[in-house]
Amino acid sequence: MHIDQVREYCLSKKAATESFPFDENTLVFKVMNKMFLMAPLDKWDKGEASVTVKCDPDYTIELRDQYESVYAGPYVSNKHWNTLALYKNELPPKLVLQLIDHSYDMVVKGMTKKMRNELEAL
Repeated sequence: MHIDQVREYCLSKKAATESFPFDENTLVFKVMNKMFLMAPLDKWDKGEASVTVKCDPDYTIELRDQYESVYAGPYVSNKHWNTLALYKNELPPKLVLQLIDHSYDMVVKGMTKKMRNELEAL
């Protein structure tokens, strides 16, 4: 999977935006100013493509047990976030897209009712 595919998919989500809030290398996608995916572009340039996505805590453990390419990412809560090592080619692209969907949905689910209503109205 190429970063352009990840970017296009993330931006196809309702109210999704992209930015570099941490540094010039970490591309972040947000919905209503809440982060749902991070991509360290410097690692993509080195052939070590990965993304970090939000995940249900039970599903987090299940995924880590099932796939070597899914692990606790740096700088985020290990309970709620997984890093997907895409460069290992273990994860089918369909699963990666499903995990992006799951991350987006988890973030929306965690919003206040007012924020969810605003999102729905867009």
